[in-house]
Amino acid sequence: MKKFTKQLRLFDTSGTLLEKFAEVCDGKDIKPTETVGELLDFANIHAVKGNCWHYYMAYFIASDVNAFSLAFERKKAKDCALLEFAREDCKLLMQLFDYNIASIPFVGDKASLLTNFKATEDFSVKPYADIIADFSHKLEDCNTASQFLGEIIDFYSVYGVGDLGLNKAFRIIAQESLPDKKITHHKSQLLPITNMNKKGLADIVGYELQKQKVIQNTEAFLDGKPANNALLYGDMGTGKSSTVKALMNEYYDKGLRVIEVYKHQFSFISDIISRLSGRNYKFILYLDDLSFDDFEVEYKYFKAIIDGGLEVKPDNVLIYATSNRRHIIKENYSDGNDINSMDELHKSDTKNEKLSLVARFGLSVYYPSPDQQEFLNIVHELAKRYAIEIDEEKLNKQALTWAIRNGVKSGRMAEQFILTLL
Repeated sequence: MKKFTKQLRLFDTSGTLLEKFAEVCDGKDIKPTETVGELLDFANIHAVKGNCWHYYMAYFIASDVNAFSLAFERKKAKDCALLEFAREDCKLLMQLFDYNIASIPFVGDKASLLTNFKATEDFSVKPYADIIADFSHKLEDCNTASQFLGEIIDFYSVYGVGDLGLNKAFRIIAQESLPDKKITHHKSQLLPITNMNKKGLADIVGYELQKQKVIQNTEAFLDGKPANNALLYGDMGTGKSSTVKALMNEYYDKGLRVIEVYKHQFSFISDIISRLSGRNYKFILYLDDLSFDDFEVEYKYFKAIIDGGLEVKPDNVLIYATSNRRHIIKENYSDGNDINSMDELHKSDTKNEKLSLVARFGLSVYYPSPDQQEFLNIVHELAKRYAIEIDEEKLNKQALTWAIRNGVKSGRMAEQFILTLL
């Protein structure tokens, strides 16, 4: 196996399970039982049913970011010179794919545990598990290296490559806080978020007009048409955050990716954006519950990032923010009163300064609290979806009592009430 991995020109096996297995087969001083155990752990996490070696090989190919995989992700490499190198690599990858697992030390007659694996979990939290399983089956059906290469190219063209290709959502983490610090000039890294809810836009009851505005803007963005940064503002529990989260489930297969950004991470945004501009995806930088108090000046830095700095935000990046405040920044009556100003010559300038942030969101969508009838309509729809059978008058009375007790009528409150009836 080692002779195959050493001859690869484009694909890099360093730090992978593939390299560890090559070391085992080459008689290096490592623990082969632990290596096999890692493969079994990997297969269980991904809920593999079948050949976990084939699944891992498919995952490796789908994850390896190199000149060839990036070129075909961008769909600009039909006659690429890299193609010939990739063809030679595929001959080796196909041999690795078909490697006789039984020949690996400490596997032997237990090879069927790897080739006919059955995970203890029925499903995987990995959003791409089914995609890799399908890719693995397609590679299994290949009889020639040319077919093998064709399946790989098709995969890159549809899904892309690496974490950005396989995952829906990401969070930012400082480079210095990572346990394995790689040599890089970047100050931060993107880590995939794999444990997410699977709700789509249809699962959000009500607010059809608001959802439609967001959908139209997002679809224009995905189609390469002009689109706006969006601010979803309004009362708590009305579905602002749920709308953004549903977008990544709805449009994942069309190349949409969502990156969650916290207020203290604004200094990393330029660093992150610089790595997104060359990828064949559409990215939404998602800022949830965004607001600033008077003493917080981070919003001035954020303004420059949205619109106003020398660095142009790439066409494949938009910013979506949610806030309970219409203008995001805390406002006072004195902000627009020049006459009562005691410490500033032109107080109205302060108001303009604060409003200039929200003005950089081309799309503002208001999510109000529902009135009583709208609240009950949401309750009835949720009761129907959860198959709750209860007298309508009794349901209304209990729902309104619940809302009064909790002090608010909202979609979130309606769902929380319905959950108490299950």
